[in-house]
Amino acid sequence: MKEIRVSLIEAIPRTATVKSFRFRPKERLEFIPGQFMQVIFDEAGRENKDLNKYLSFSSAPGKEHIEFTKRLSSSHFSQRLRDLKPGDEILIKAPLGNCVFNPEYKKVFFLIGGIGITPVISILEYITDKKLDTDVCLLYSNRTEEEIAFKPELDNWSAKNQNIKVTYAVSDCQPKDNACIFGRIDKDLISRRVCGLGERIIFVFGPPKMVEAMTNLCLELSCDKGKIKTESFIGY
Repeated sequence: MKEIRVSLIEAIPRTATVKSFRFRPKERLEFIPGQFMQVIFDEAGRENKDLNKYLSFSSAPGKEHIEFTKRLSSSHFSQRLRDLKPGDEILIKAPLGNCVFNPEYKKVFFLIGGIGITPVISILEYITDKKLDTDVCLLYSNRTEEEIAFKPELDNWSAKNQNIKVTYAVSDCQPKDNACIFGRIDKDLISRRVCGLGERIIFVFGPPKMVEAMTNLCLELSCDKGKIKTESFIGY
């Protein structure tokens, strides 16, 4: 873990409210897919939780750039992100986190809600870049179709790799796309959409209540607790 300066290359809209920020590090930064960083806007006040926040990498390691993705709000932190222009520098601390992907995992299941997709993007891009034969099932829940971040990337990876299977669930309104399932994630949906659940390493990323609920669903389906890896996104 170290602190390094990174300069903004570009900001990339993912949905109406979600944006990715791509940076060029001043020095090489090694991390493992699934890890996160701390973005430090208040360097003098390191305990300032309003301006110093934790965000997952949404890019695979080994590239010339790094990226994180944020659902922007009315917060001071989001406004600082909105104000960034190409070439602007910020300070980050990285890498952080132990909920990570191991290339030795042959079967994985991602149980994801909303902005929890960001570390999954890092992992799936890594699997794609390295041409791994990992068997992947992703169940990705959002309130509406419009809030599905990274859908073009996910559709492209799953179209090119039969080992990557993506299911979209939309909870608040009937989706227009027949490929999206209407309803909330429950035991029945997991059972119908995920083959060989007991053989898989399970990743659950998202807000704390969602992580707790999804973990409990897996336990009710007799999944091995030791195979469930979780990361709660707090204060984003």
